[in-house]
Amino acid sequence: MDYHHQTSLVPCGQDKYISKNELLLHLKTYNLYYEGQNLQLRHREEEDEFIVEGLLNISWGLRRPIRLQMQDDNERIRPPPSSSSWHSGCNLGAQGTILKPLTMPNIPISEVDALAESDQTLSPTDSRGLKSLQEDTPQLMRTRSDVGVRRRGNVRTPSDQRRIRRHRFSINGHFYNHKTSVFTPAYGSITNVRINSTMTTPQVLKLLLNKFKIENSAEEFALYVVHTSGEKQKLKNTDYPLIARILQGPCEQVSKVFLMEKDQVEEVTYDVAQYIKFEMPVLKSFIQKLQEEEDREVKKLMRKYTVLRLMIRQRLEEIAETPATI
Repeated sequence: MDYHHQTSLVPCGQDKYISKNELLLHLKTYNLYYEGQNLQLRHREEEDEFIVEGLLNISWGLRRPIRLQMQDDNERIRPPPSSSSWHSGCNLGAQGTILKPLTMPNIPISEVDALAESDQTLSPTDSRGLKSLQEDTPQLMRTRSDVGVRRRGNVRTPSDQRRIRRHRFSINGHFYNHKTSVFTPAYGSITNVRINSTMTTPQVLKLLLNKFKIENSAEEFALYVVHTSGEKQKLKNTDYPLIARILQGPCEQVSKVFLMEKDQVEEVTYDVAQYIKFEMPVLKSFIQKLQEEEDREVKKLMRKYTVLRLMIRQRLEEIAETPATI
């Protein structure tokens, strides 16, 4: 039982496996490199499945701008008030019927009001009399008119704004706003996502786009392992990016995981990458030597098949000269 437990295999891609012991050795090296940092990885076993989890650094390698969402998924979209919904709707009833305009009631004018209209300037004695009359007259409290109430907009408090900023992660300090909702992240800038070793490449891509509320489809992008030598290896949909990062080693000066557009990047194999940093004269000399070697191989093959053709013809002539036997 213990032997089977120690020699169990961990999937690292389609039809690709690695022994748990070997993966643990890579994981130990990885965690030693990031000792004391939040990039250290943890592992556990769940239902006899070996799972590694932690933060994965991903570098931005986009050439085209990306679009950020205007609002979070859990925010309700409130359309602005239109002329048909508020201003023109003031005269609409509950069922949409047009209400008749209200007629102004006939309000009887009291003696105090009549006196105020007739005499604009009053003597001190008259004013004292008027004051006593006003105190005896019942007063109406000043109320706010329904028509004069201004409809409040969706104004967020500073605490709500801070909560939204915490909920929406920034891309190197860039938060969404209407003026810069479409922008290109700085090439080579680093972000990270918390994933585990059971998540495939499409799942990691969707998680990353959702973290920053990016509208673009995950189908537009791909993850590449880019080496300093120039080698670029595209992670397949069946690959596990966290396992790939562990196997590549922790040092990002040797290799990094990049988010790039599918149609903007071509894979570069190791054989091609080892010639990328050479100068043009050196590359031309390599091509010339390869051409000479190709010519030698072609001549060798031509001589070989020329000899074979002569042998076949000679044998056919011998068969033709020999009389047929019954």
